[in-house]
Amino acid sequence: MSKVLPVPLAIPVGAPHARIMGLGSYRPERVVPNSELVDAIDSSDEWIQQRTGIKERRWAGEHETVKFMAVEAARGALAAAGVTGEQIDAVVVATVSHLMQTPALAPMVAHEVGSTGAAFDVSAACAGFCHGVALASDMVRGGSARHVLVIGVERLTDILDVTDRGSAFIFSDGAGAAVVGPNDVPGISPTVWGSDGEKFDFITQTESWRDAIGTEDVAGSGVHPVLTMQGNAVFRWASFAMAKIAQETLDAAGIGIDDLDVFVPHQANMRIIDAMARTMKLPASVKVARDIATQGNTSAASVPMALHRMIEQGEARSGDLALLIAFGAGLSYAAQVVVVP
Repeated sequence: MSKVLPVPLAIPVGAPHARIMGLGSYRPERVVPNSELVDAIDSSDEWIQQRTGIKERRWAGEHETVKFMAVEAARGALAAAGVTGEQIDAVVVATVSHLMQTPALAPMVAHEVGSTGAAFDVSAACAGFCHGVALASDMVRGGSARHVLVIGVERLTDILDVTDRGSAFIFSDGAGAAVVGPNDVPGISPTVWGSDGEKFDFITQTESWRDAIGTEDVAGSGVHPVLTMQGNAVFRWASFAMAKIAQETLDAAGIGIDDLDVFVPHQANMRIIDAMARTMKLPASVKVARDIATQGNTSAASVPMALHRMIEQGEARSGDLALLIAFGAGLSYAAQVVVVP
């Protein structure tokens, strides 16, 4: 007796390739120079700049919520891409500072920009935006979406201990967004990504409200766990491990270091950026993002914000090849080569 085969399922047909169509960003209004922070951490402007390269950063005001900043960046990306919110089939928001377990931030942002497509958050810390770009590229090519809005947004000052000498001067707030859509030629390379969970405690948060306030957890207290970081350990790991990942990404993209036009690493620390560039032997012709000097470390928002600024300032031009690479808590990382929109 012959076996009856099941009815074959329809297979979605996607675009041959994907690309970033447009970028947008939002920077909070308040500029915070090092001089405002040094007394609380018994430090100096010179020490902060020497350690991190940061001169000032942006901190969000009361009205500049994660939702507000994400929507503003998203609208900029949509305008740059020439796409309306109704054309967005999925919204992916990368963040660690949306301080609600549920609902996710993405559906609220989708509603604000006029999308009724799929909407979900990604929690991959500073590597979140690059994870989102990878997902969006696969969705467009796989046929589950035609246009995907990817946003990295953080309001890290909500989970920052301003008296912590190891992190108070590093983290900041902001949002960056990209529209990923179909293309006839490759615009986003294969993503090289992974994690090193053995080092999960390099960047973490206080384990509970009890640790943060010294008492039992109090529901509705408004007190949240705060960021903690082993700065030296992160520096050693990122400076050299990420240079190897960068080379793997170039290999996956089928290009050499001399083909690269722009390098956009996560804006974690200027010393890490410089160490990566040296280890990679970047040619002098490659423009390197150094947004951290005046923006600080915005975690998941740092890569799109840095690339958008380079485009605005003429350092990155349409058609350039840009290496995006990000790393952070987890430890998680992700990298891809993209064609600048």
